[in-house]
Amino acid sequence: MNLSRSVTLTPKLAVLLLLFWQSLTHAEEIGSVDTKFKLIGPDHKVVVDAFDDTKVDGVACHISRAVTGGLKGAVGLAEDTSDASISCRQVGPINFTDSLKKGEQVFTERRSVLFKRLQVVRFCDETRNTLVYLAYSDKIVDGSPQNAISTVPIKPWSGKQVPPRCNDE
Repeated sequence: MNLSRSVTLTPKLAVLLLLFWQSLTHAEEIGSVDTKFKLIGPDHKVVVDAFDDTKVDGVACHISRAVTGGLKGAVGLAEDTSDASISCRQVGPINFTDSLKKGEQVFTERRSVLFKRLQVVRFCDETRNTLVYLAYSDKIVDGSPQNAISTVPIKPWSGKQVPPRCNDE
């Protein structure tokens, strides 16, 4: 008697799982502006989201990115451009809730149906005790060199606080 079962991953199931996983991104939309009118479907726009670094209390990031509208954009089949901008700031006392890993992903968002993602990764500049956040877009076959960075010097929030030292593994 064979107790092991083989699970077949159909293309539809794979897409549903990918969309569910991608929906776990923990960003909050702050606002958007239309950049091009589309007769059918939503307009092209630039969207601004905010997210917190889950391992670094006291740091918030804002990321803006282009979103393709039209009919393809309305049904989720458009491939968004690789354009993005990021700004991260200290918004309270900085505390590390866990050890930091070099190049650790802190944000991801789907930019096409399957193969393109916008990512934000974190690095530590130990010499300057500064967090460095890098936003870039990747694609399985042909990634983009377009990127943006933001730095957050680790400083005391109040006169009494001794800030932690930045280091990653």
